[in-house]
Amino acid sequence: MGVPGVTVVVPTHDRPELMRRAVSSVLAQDYAGPVEVVVVFDGTDPVAVPAPAARGRAVRTLRNTRTRGLAGARNSGILAATHEYVAFLDDDDEWLTGKLTHQVPLLEEHPDAAVAGAGMRVVTPSGAVDRPIPLDPVTHADLLRDRLTQLNACGILARRDALLGDLGLVDEAIPGSYGEDYDLLLRAARIAPIPVLAEPAVVVHWHGHSLFASRWRMIADALQYLLAKHPGFRQHPRGYGRVAGQIAFAEASQGHRRAAAGWAGRALRHDPTQPRALLALAVAARLISPQRVLATLTARGRGV
Repeated sequence: MGVPGVTVVVPTHDRPELMRRAVSSVLAQDYAGPVEVVVVFDGTDPVAVPAPAARGRAVRTLRNTRTRGLAGARNSGILAATHEYVAFLDDDDEWLTGKLTHQVPLLEEHPDAAVAGAGMRVVTPSGAVDRPIPLDPVTHADLLRDRLTQLNACGILARRDALLGDLGLVDEAIPGSYGEDYDLLLRAARIAPIPVLAEPAVVVHWHGHSLFASRWRMIADALQYLLAKHPGFRQHPRGYGRVAGQIAFAEASQGHRRAAAGWAGRALRHDPTQPRALLALAVAARLISPQRVLATLTARGRGV
């Protein structure tokens, strides 16, 4: 039996130089099997992409024909995929050379798993921080308790038949596609625990040009959507408190003091030491700005 092929979906929007870096990092993989890159242009005209220089590598381009945004673009790529496995890579990030070589065997060794994950290296203006995944495998309960941000979308490797079957496509109804990867991981972990390549295999660049930077209304709406969609959060007070604290922070960042206080109260009732709720109250009281909080966390390779 041959080495399985991998389709890598790279959604992009008006970041041609970053996109080319992302695609080049896929073409440079030392993986022995076939790899195709599907670059999905979301609401923008296609531009030139790097050409493969090695056998067993291919690059295709297409337009997002589904819902505008990251979720729809990922799904356009999934539906166009020709290989057994599908991976995701954002256009401003990149892979380390051995990512597929070390990750594909995880799904080969765990036939019940719908997806596998990989740790990440976060690059900020202050430097690089490695964020290995502390658990292996990652269960549904683990993900309800803790987002495990080390388990980034760009580290996901999925079975194409699962994405077209029991797991399902990326949820295009999530406001702004915010947290679509978290939702996918929660659904995948319900099928079977997620095996992971603990050490960093993905390089995630955190900068001020994120698609989600400061879009607080959308973030609050998306997180409330996830709480409603995944009732299991109610059985995990720390997990519910974490998400409620994030909603409180998003409301506070918009100047919505009453809404921020309400969500902070929910968070603290579930988790009395929830730091996001306390930060939200500080922002609502104008003791600190949300920009300063984000700058401090970003410098440490973390987010709210």
